[in-house]
Amino acid sequence: MFNGKTMFIAGHARLPQGMAAKSVFETLTITAEVDVKFGVVLEASCTLATEHGREFIGELLKGTSLNDGVEEAIESIQTYYRGKAANALVAALKDLDIHFQQIKAGDKTKLSSL
Repeated sequence: MFNGKTMFIAGHARLPQGMAAKSVFETLTITAEVDVKFGVVLEASCTLATEHGREFIGELLKGTSLNDGVEEAIESIQTYYRGKAANALVAALKDLDIHFQQIKAGDKTKLSSL
């Protein structure tokens, strides 16, 4: 149930050639439900082709605080994900973070009242 204390954000990046997901999607998307007050990723998903891959990335990103930046999450992807989409995942996460920072900066008064 939506309580107004979370937001849904998406980040996008181009997929490399030769990936199974490329036949379905041109881009890789990471989506996240983020706690507005603390910037913590509560749930995350992505458009990798396999359910196992999507779940792995979701678990890897869960608990990340976007208020602290995404460097640690990027390091985790680079360390623990060994697939062709690693660079696209990093780029999509950076894009997601840019959207979060823009929302936070542009809507600071509204978000701080939640």
